[in-house]
Amino acid sequence: MQEETRMKRIGMLTSGGDCQALNAAMRGVVKGLSENVDELEIYGFLNGYKGLIYGDYRLLTSADFSGILTKGGTILGSSRQPFKQMRVPDANGLDKVEAMKSTYYKLRLDCLVILGGNGTEKTANLLREEGLNVIHLPKTIDNDIYGTDVTFGFQSAINIATDAIDCIHTTAASHNRVFIVEVMGHKVGWLTLYAGVAGGADIILLPEIPYDIDKVCEAIQKRNKAKKGFTILAVAEGAISKEDAALSKKEYKNKLANYQYPSVSYELAEQIMQRTGADVRVTVPGHTQRGGSPVPYDRVLSTRLGARAAQLIIQEEYGYMVGIINGETCKVPLGDVAGKLKMVDPNSGIIEEAKMIGISFGD
Repeated sequence: MQEETRMKRIGMLTSGGDCQALNAAMRGVVKGLSENVDELEIYGFLNGYKGLIYGDYRLLTSADFSGILTKGGTILGSSRQPFKQMRVPDANGLDKVEAMKSTYYKLRLDCLVILGGNGTEKTANLLREEGLNVIHLPKTIDNDIYGTDVTFGFQSAINIATDAIDCIHTTAASHNRVFIVEVMGHKVGWLTLYAGVAGGADIILLPEIPYDIDKVCEAIQKRNKAKKGFTILAVAEGAISKEDAALSKKEYKNKLANYQYPSVSYELAEQIMQRTGADVRVTVPGHTQRGGSPVPYDRVLSTRLGARAAQLIIQEEYGYMVGIINGETCKVPLGDVAGKLKMVDPNSGIIEEAKMIGISFGD
Protein backbone atom coordinates (compact mmCIF):
# COMPACT_ATOMS: atom_id res chain seq x y z
CA MET A 1 0.00 0.00 0.00
CA GLN A 2 1.27 3.48 -0.86
CA GLU A 3 2.26 5.62 2.08
CA GLU A 4 -0.05 8.53 2.90
CA THR A 5 1.89 11.44 4.35
CA ARG A 6 -0.96 13.66 5.51
CA MET A 7 -1.84 13.73 9.18
CA LYS A 8 -4.87 11.58 10.03
CA ARG A 9 -7.09 12.31 13.02
CA ILE A 10 -9.32 9.39 13.87
CA GLY A 11 -12.03 9.09 16.52
CA MET A 12 -12.99 5.68 17.85
CA LEU A 13 -15.79 4.40 20.08
CA THR A 14 -17.38 1.12 21.17
CA SER A 15 -21.12 1.17 21.80
CA GLY A 16 -23.83 -1.21 23.03
CA GLY A 17 -23.27 -4.49 24.86
CA ASP A 18 -19.63 -5.49 25.05
CA CYS A 19 -18.27 -8.66 23.49
CA GLN A 20 -15.01 -10.43 22.77
CA ALA A 21 -12.63 -9.02 20.11
CA LEU A 22 -13.60 -5.32 20.38
CA ASN A 23 -10.04 -4.58 21.45
CA ALA A 24 -8.64 -6.80 18.69
CA ALA A 25 -10.67 -4.90 16.07
CA MET A 26 -9.52 -1.48 17.36
CA ARG A 27 -5.93 -2.75 17.37
CA GLY A 28 -6.35 -3.82 13.73
CA VAL A 29 -7.48 -0.32 12.74
CA VAL A 30 -4.70 1.45 14.62
CA LYS A 31 -1.92 -0.89 13.46
CA GLY A 32 -3.21 -0.66 9.88
CA LEU A 33 -3.06 3.14 10.03
CA SER A 34 0.19 3.55 11.97
CA GLU A 35 2.02 1.25 9.53
CA ASN A 36 0.89 3.35 6.55
CA VAL A 37 0.42 6.94 7.75
CA ASP A 38 3.25 9.29 8.75
CA GLU A 39 1.32 11.17 11.42
CA LEU A 40 -1.64 9.78 13.32
CA GLU A 41 -3.81 10.99 16.17
CA ILE A 42 -6.34 8.59 17.71
CA TYR A 43 -9.06 9.97 19.96
CA GLY A 44 -10.81 7.33 22.03
CA PHE A 45 -14.31 8.31 23.16
CA LEU A 46 -15.16 6.81 26.53
CA ASN A 47 -18.32 4.77 27.16
CA GLY A 48 -19.69 4.78 23.63
CA TYR A 49 -21.72 7.62 22.14
CA LYS A 50 -21.82 9.23 25.61
CA GLY A 51 -18.16 10.18 25.18
CA LEU A 52 -18.89 11.72 21.78
CA ILE A 53 -21.95 13.61 23.07
CA TYR A 54 -20.26 15.04 26.18
CA GLY A 55 -16.72 15.40 24.84
CA ASP A 56 -15.31 12.71 27.13
CA TYR A 57 -12.26 11.38 25.29
CA ARG A 58 -8.55 10.81 25.56
CA LEU A 59 -5.74 10.97 23.04
CA LEU A 60 -4.41 7.45 22.58
CA THR A 61 -1.02 6.24 21.44
CA SER A 62 -0.01 2.98 19.76
CA ALA A 63 1.11 1.79 23.23
CA ASP A 64 -2.56 1.74 24.29
CA PHE A 65 -3.20 -0.91 21.62
CA SER A 66 -0.24 -3.11 22.50
CA GLY A 67 -1.04 -6.39 24.25
CA ILE A 68 -4.83 -6.12 23.79
CA LEU A 69 -5.34 -8.67 20.99
CA THR A 70 -6.35 -11.37 23.49
CA LYS A 71 -8.14 -9.09 25.94
CA GLY A 72 -11.95 -9.28 26.19
CA GLY A 73 -14.23 -6.29 26.85
CA THR A 74 -13.25 -2.84 25.57
CA ILE A 75 -10.46 -0.52 26.74
CA LEU A 76 -12.72 2.45 25.91
CA GLY A 77 -15.74 1.29 27.92
CA SER A 78 -19.23 1.08 26.45
CA SER A 79 -22.83 2.09 27.12
CA ARG A 80 -26.21 1.69 25.51
CA GLN A 81 -27.59 4.81 23.88
CA PRO A 82 -30.86 3.75 22.22
CA PHE A 83 -31.22 4.99 18.63
CA LYS A 84 -34.81 6.09 19.36
CA GLN A 85 -33.49 8.49 22.01
CA MET A 86 -30.81 10.10 19.84
CA ARG A 87 -33.09 12.86 18.57
CA VAL A 88 -34.53 13.43 22.06
CA PRO A 89 -32.67 16.14 24.05
CA ASP A 90 -31.03 15.01 27.29
CA ALA A 91 -32.22 16.02 30.80
CA ASN A 92 -30.56 19.44 30.38
CA GLY A 93 -32.05 20.04 26.94
CA LEU A 94 -28.85 19.22 25.06
CA ASP A 95 -29.30 18.26 21.39
CA LYS A 96 -27.30 14.99 21.28
CA VAL A 97 -26.84 14.88 17.52
CA GLU A 98 -25.57 18.48 17.35
CA ALA A 99 -23.32 17.78 20.37
CA MET A 100 -21.77 14.76 18.60
CA LYS A 101 -21.17 16.80 15.45
CA SER A 102 -19.67 19.62 17.52
CA THR A 103 -17.17 17.23 19.20
CA TYR A 104 -16.25 15.74 15.80
CA TYR A 105 -15.56 19.15 14.23
CA LYS A 106 -13.83 20.54 17.32
CA LEU A 107 -11.26 17.72 17.12
CA ARG A 108 -11.06 18.15 13.33
CA LEU A 109 -11.51 14.40 12.82
CA ASP A 110 -11.00 12.81 9.41
CA CYS A 111 -13.11 9.83 10.35
CA LEU A 112 -15.03 8.27 13.22
CA VAL A 113 -14.65 4.49 13.58
CA ILE A 114 -17.67 3.03 15.35
CA LEU A 115 -17.73 -0.52 16.69
CA GLY A 116 -21.11 -1.92 17.65
CA GLY A 117 -24.26 -3.85 16.84
CA ASN A 118 -27.57 -2.95 15.21
CA GLY A 119 -28.57 0.07 17.29
CA THR A 120 -25.03 1.44 17.11
CA GLU A 121 -25.08 1.01 13.33
CA LYS A 122 -28.33 2.98 13.01
CA THR A 123 -26.77 5.92 14.88
CA ALA A 124 -23.60 5.59 12.76
CA ASN A 125 -25.79 5.90 9.66
CA LEU A 126 -27.56 8.93 11.17
CA LEU A 127 -24.16 10.61 11.65
CA ARG A 128 -23.28 9.74 8.04
CA GLU A 129 -26.51 11.41 6.91
CA GLU A 130 -25.52 14.44 9.01
CA GLY A 131 -22.30 14.73 7.00
CA LEU A 132 -19.72 13.01 9.21
CA ASN A 133 -17.15 10.56 7.83
CA VAL A 134 -17.86 7.22 9.52
CA ILE A 135 -16.79 3.58 9.27
CA HIS A 136 -18.72 0.90 11.16
CA LEU A 137 -17.29 -2.44 12.34
CA PRO A 138 -19.95 -5.13 13.04
CA LYS A 139 -19.70 -6.34 16.60
CA THR A 140 -22.21 -8.65 18.27
CA ILE A 141 -22.49 -12.14 19.71
CA ASP A 142 -25.97 -12.24 18.11
CA ASN A 143 -24.61 -12.38 14.51
CA ASP A 144 -27.69 -10.45 13.38
CA ILE A 145 -26.08 -7.63 11.38
CA TYR A 146 -27.27 -7.57 7.80
CA GLY A 147 -24.66 -7.40 5.04
CA THR A 148 -21.94 -9.53 6.66
CA ASP A 149 -21.75 -13.32 6.88
CA VAL A 150 -20.46 -13.17 10.43
CA THR A 151 -19.87 -10.61 13.19
CA PHE A 152 -16.94 -10.65 15.59
CA GLY A 153 -17.88 -11.98 19.02
CA PHE A 154 -20.16 -14.64 17.55
CA GLN A 155 -17.65 -17.51 17.45
CA SER A 156 -16.36 -16.73 20.96
CA ALA A 157 -19.92 -16.75 22.32
CA ILE A 158 -20.65 -20.07 20.53
CA ASN A 159 -17.72 -21.59 22.43
CA ILE A 160 -19.03 -20.40 25.81
CA ALA A 161 -22.67 -21.38 25.17
CA THR A 162 -21.54 -24.78 23.86
CA ASP A 163 -19.39 -25.31 26.96
CA ALA A 164 -22.48 -24.61 29.09
CA ILE A 165 -24.49 -27.24 27.19
CA ASP A 166 -21.58 -29.71 27.39
CA CYS A 167 -21.42 -29.31 31.18
CA ILE A 168 -25.19 -29.71 31.50
CA HIS A 169 -25.03 -32.97 29.49
CA THR A 170 -23.24 -34.85 32.26
CA THR A 171 -25.51 -33.69 35.07
CA ALA A 172 -28.68 -34.18 32.96
CA ALA A 173 -27.64 -37.76 32.16
CA SER A 174 -26.83 -38.50 35.81
CA HIS A 175 -30.26 -37.39 37.02
CA ASN A 176 -32.53 -38.31 34.07
CA ARG A 177 -33.69 -34.71 33.89
CA VAL A 178 -34.94 -32.31 31.26
CA PHE A 179 -32.54 -29.38 31.13
CA ILE A 180 -33.26 -26.05 29.46
CA VAL A 181 -30.20 -23.96 28.61
CA GLU A 182 -31.21 -20.38 27.76
CA VAL A 183 -28.89 -18.83 25.20
CA MET A 184 -28.49 -15.12 24.37
CA GLY A 185 -29.15 -13.70 20.91
CA HIS A 186 -31.74 -10.94 21.33
CA LYS A 187 -34.39 -11.30 18.59
CA VAL A 188 -32.55 -13.90 16.50
CA GLY A 189 -31.48 -17.52 16.92
CA TRP A 190 -27.99 -17.77 15.39
CA LEU A 191 -26.14 -18.32 18.66
CA THR A 192 -28.70 -20.82 19.99
CA LEU A 193 -28.71 -22.72 16.69
CA TYR A 194 -24.94 -23.11 16.47
CA ALA A 195 -24.38 -23.80 20.18
CA GLY A 196 -27.35 -26.18 20.17
CA VAL A 197 -25.98 -28.23 17.28
CA ALA A 198 -22.41 -28.10 18.64
CA GLY A 199 -23.56 -29.12 22.14
CA GLY A 200 -25.80 -31.95 20.98
CA ALA A 201 -29.07 -30.39 22.14
CA ASP A 202 -32.15 -32.53 21.41
CA ILE A 203 -34.55 -29.59 21.02
CA ILE A 204 -33.62 -26.12 19.75
CA LEU A 205 -36.13 -23.28 20.03
CA LEU A 206 -35.52 -20.13 17.96
CA PRO A 207 -37.41 -16.83 17.56
CA GLU A 208 -37.60 -17.49 13.79
CA ILE A 209 -39.48 -20.79 14.28
CA PRO A 210 -42.39 -20.32 16.72
CA TYR A 211 -42.80 -23.48 18.81
CA ASP A 212 -45.80 -25.63 19.64
CA ILE A 213 -45.55 -26.76 23.28
CA ASP A 214 -47.27 -30.05 22.40
CA LYS A 215 -44.58 -30.77 19.78
CA VAL A 216 -41.87 -29.97 22.35
CA CYS A 217 -43.41 -32.40 24.86
CA GLU A 218 -43.81 -35.06 22.13
CA ALA A 219 -40.07 -34.83 21.40
CA ILE A 220 -39.27 -35.28 25.11
CA GLN A 221 -41.62 -38.28 25.44
CA LYS A 222 -40.18 -39.84 22.29
CA ARG A 223 -36.74 -39.77 23.92
CA ASN A 224 -38.16 -41.23 27.13
CA LYS A 225 -39.74 -44.11 25.19
CA ALA A 226 -36.38 -44.73 23.49
CA LYS A 227 -34.88 -45.00 27.02
CA LYS A 228 -32.64 -41.96 26.41
CA GLY A 229 -33.33 -40.86 29.98
CA PHE A 230 -32.66 -37.15 29.62
CA THR A 231 -33.38 -34.28 27.21
CA ILE A 232 -31.54 -31.04 26.60
CA LEU A 233 -33.25 -27.97 25.17
CA ALA A 234 -31.25 -25.02 23.82
CA VAL A 235 -33.70 -22.13 24.03
CA ALA A 236 -33.08 -18.67 22.57
CA GLU A 237 -33.90 -15.81 24.94
CA GLY A 238 -36.24 -14.54 22.20
CA ALA A 239 -37.98 -17.89 21.56
CA ILE A 240 -41.72 -17.52 21.08
CA SER A 241 -44.72 -19.87 21.05
CA LYS A 242 -47.05 -20.14 18.05
CA GLU A 243 -49.83 -18.58 20.15
CA ASP A 244 -47.71 -15.55 21.07
CA ALA A 245 -46.39 -15.18 17.52
CA ALA A 246 -50.00 -14.88 16.33
CA LEU A 247 -50.66 -11.89 18.65
CA SER A 248 -50.41 -8.33 17.40
CA LYS A 249 -47.45 -6.26 18.62
CA LYS A 250 -49.71 -4.42 21.05
CA GLU A 251 -51.28 -7.62 22.42
CA TYR A 252 -47.88 -9.23 22.88
CA LYS A 253 -46.55 -6.11 24.63
CA ASN A 254 -49.52 -6.23 27.02
CA LYS A 255 -48.86 -9.90 27.73
CA LEU A 256 -45.21 -9.19 28.55
CA ALA A 257 -46.23 -6.33 30.87
CA ASN A 258 -48.02 -8.90 33.07
CA TYR A 259 -45.52 -11.74 32.52
CA GLN A 260 -44.91 -13.71 35.72
CA TYR A 261 -41.76 -15.58 34.64
CA PRO A 262 -38.16 -14.32 34.63
CA SER A 263 -37.91 -15.46 30.98
CA VAL A 264 -39.44 -17.79 28.40
CA SER A 265 -37.34 -20.73 29.65
CA TYR A 266 -39.10 -20.74 33.03
CA GLU A 267 -42.52 -20.69 31.39
CA LEU A 268 -41.45 -23.62 29.21
CA ALA A 269 -40.13 -25.51 32.25
CA GLU A 270 -43.49 -25.19 34.03
CA GLN A 271 -45.45 -26.26 30.93
CA ILE A 272 -43.21 -29.30 30.37
CA MET A 273 -43.50 -30.36 34.03
CA GLN A 274 -47.29 -30.05 33.94
CA ARG A 275 -47.65 -31.95 30.68
CA THR A 276 -45.04 -34.70 31.10
CA GLY A 277 -44.33 -34.91 34.83
CA ALA A 278 -40.62 -34.59 34.03
CA ASP A 279 -38.08 -33.15 36.43
CA VAL A 280 -37.06 -29.91 34.67
CA ARG A 281 -34.20 -27.52 35.44
CA VAL A 282 -33.24 -24.20 33.82
CA THR A 283 -29.69 -22.93 33.34
CA VAL A 284 -28.98 -19.39 32.14
CA PRO A 285 -25.29 -18.80 31.21
CA GLY A 286 -26.22 -15.12 30.75
CA HIS A 287 -23.45 -12.55 30.42
CA THR A 288 -20.69 -15.19 30.56
CA GLN A 289 -21.42 -15.55 26.82
CA ARG A 290 -20.12 -12.03 26.21
CA GLY A 291 -17.04 -12.36 28.40
CA GLY A 292 -13.55 -13.77 28.40
CA SER A 293 -10.87 -13.79 25.76
CA PRO A 294 -11.78 -13.88 22.04
CA VAL A 295 -11.24 -17.24 20.34
CA PRO A 296 -8.59 -17.35 17.57
CA TYR A 297 -11.26 -17.17 14.83
CA ASP A 298 -12.55 -13.86 16.24
CA ARG A 299 -9.02 -12.50 16.63
CA VAL A 300 -8.34 -13.16 12.96
CA LEU A 301 -11.75 -11.83 11.82
CA SER A 302 -11.58 -8.61 13.83
CA THR A 303 -7.95 -7.98 12.81
CA ARG A 304 -8.92 -8.35 9.15
CA LEU A 305 -11.95 -6.07 9.51
CA GLY A 306 -9.83 -3.49 11.34
CA ALA A 307 -7.12 -3.60 8.66
CA ARG A 308 -9.71 -3.15 5.89
CA ALA A 309 -11.19 -0.18 7.79
CA ALA A 310 -7.69 1.36 7.92
CA GLN A 311 -7.39 0.89 4.16
CA LEU A 312 -10.72 2.65 3.56
CA ILE A 313 -9.65 5.56 5.80
CA ILE A 314 -6.35 5.95 3.91
CA GLN A 315 -8.29 5.91 0.62
CA GLU A 316 -10.81 8.36 2.12
CA GLU A 317 -13.74 6.04 1.45
CA TYR A 318 -16.31 6.69 4.15
CA GLY A 319 -19.91 5.78 4.96
CA TYR A 320 -19.33 2.03 4.96
CA MET A 321 -19.68 -0.97 7.23
CA VAL A 322 -16.77 -3.37 6.83
CA GLY A 323 -18.18 -6.88 6.52
CA ILE A 324 -17.01 -10.30 5.47
CA ILE A 325 -18.68 -12.18 2.61
CA ASN A 326 -17.54 -15.59 1.32
CA GLY A 327 -14.34 -15.29 3.36
CA GLU A 328 -13.31 -11.88 1.99
CA THR A 329 -13.58 -8.47 3.64
CA CYS A 330 -15.80 -6.00 1.82
CA LYS A 331 -17.19 -2.49 2.16
CA VAL A 332 -20.97 -2.29 2.46
CA PRO A 333 -22.77 1.09 2.18
CA LEU A 334 -24.20 1.94 5.62
CA GLY A 335 -27.40 3.26 4.06
CA ASP A 336 -28.09 -0.18 2.56
CA VAL A 337 -27.83 -2.16 5.79
CA ALA A 338 -28.58 0.08 8.80
CA GLY A 339 -31.78 -0.98 10.54
CA LYS A 340 -31.96 -4.41 8.87
CA LEU A 341 -31.84 -7.62 10.91
CA LYS A 342 -30.18 -10.77 9.62
CA MET A 343 -32.36 -13.64 10.81
CA VAL A 344 -32.08 -17.43 10.61
CA ASP A 345 -33.94 -18.71 7.56
CA PRO A 346 -36.27 -21.53 8.75
CA ASN A 347 -35.74 -23.22 5.36
CA SER A 348 -31.93 -23.00 5.40
CA GLY A 349 -29.64 -25.98 4.99
CA ILE A 350 -28.46 -26.02 8.59
CA ILE A 351 -32.04 -26.28 9.90
CA GLU A 352 -32.80 -29.07 7.40
CA GLU A 353 -29.63 -30.95 8.37
CA ALA A 354 -30.34 -30.55 12.10
CA LYS A 355 -33.84 -31.98 11.58
CA MET A 356 -32.29 -34.80 9.56
CA ILE A 357 -30.37 -35.98 12.65
CA GLY A 358 -33.47 -35.81 14.84
CA ILE A 359 -33.22 -32.35 16.41
CA SER A 360 -36.68 -30.93 17.09
CA PHE A 361 -37.43 -27.23 16.58
CA GLY A 362 -40.83 -27.53 18.23
CA ASP A 363 -42.68 -26.91 14.99
